[in-house]
Order: sequence, then structure tokens, then C-alpha cells
Amino acid sequence: MKEFVWPIRVYYEDTDSGGVVYHSQYVNFMERARTEWLRALGVEQSTLRQEQGLLFAVHSMQINYRRPAVFNDLLQVISRLQKRSGASIVFEQSIYRGEELLCDALVRVASLNAETFRPKPIPNFILTELHSDC
Repeated sequence: MKEFVWPIRVYYEDTDSGGVVYHSQYVNFMERARTEWLRALGVEQSTLRQEQGLLFAVHSMQINYRRPAVFNDLLQVISRLQKRSGASIVFEQSIYRGEELLCDALVRVASLNAETFRPKPIPNFILTELHSDC
């Protein structure tokens, strides 16, 4: 799976009074897609925290808003792995309505010790899954 596609329906709560999606909701949509990609690989983040003492946190994000989504749109969040290292992963994420690109971002996610919030190497079993996936 070189990319992961997650459908999102725009609900009223995602929009302003004019029915336009709030800019921050795009970040939430991308977060859901990354979580579901990990879940599709058999990786539950709650289990990682409990058993490995590890959590993932967004380190940085470069985002481009291109076109607005509106209430009731059916969107697709496309996630691609751009780069991985010992303690971080960079995702390319795009949100489409049909063929129309609405938003895209580069998202660096850090692997952290759940107690100290210091960098912690990504477990080999996750790197293996991501490697076999790309």
C-alpha cells in the first residue's frame, strides 16, 4: 500500500455558519487518516502507549489550503509516506473532493517516550510494516 485513502464526510459541526469547513478541521481529517492507516497495519496507538511507552506527536506541518470544502461533501484524505527515520515519519497528505485538490500538507510525526516526551526510536515491527507497505 504505497498510499492510504480514508473517506471523510463533512458534517455540520465541521463548518462555519456559511457551511464552509473551518481551516483547523483539515488538520483533524489528516490526523484521522494517519490513525486509520496505522490501524490498517495492525498498529493501535493506545496499545503502543500501554505496552511500549510510546506515542506519536506532530512535530511540524506545512499546509496549503487551495479550495474550500463545504457541508455534506464527501472527501478523500490520501496519505503517503515520504520519509522515515529512527524516531520520525514524514507524511504527504492531500484532501480531495472528487478530482479537485482542496488541501495538502507535509506532516512530520515524532515518536516519543510517553512519560518524558523525549524522542524514542520507532519499534522495528512498525518500521517493518511501513517498509513493506512502501
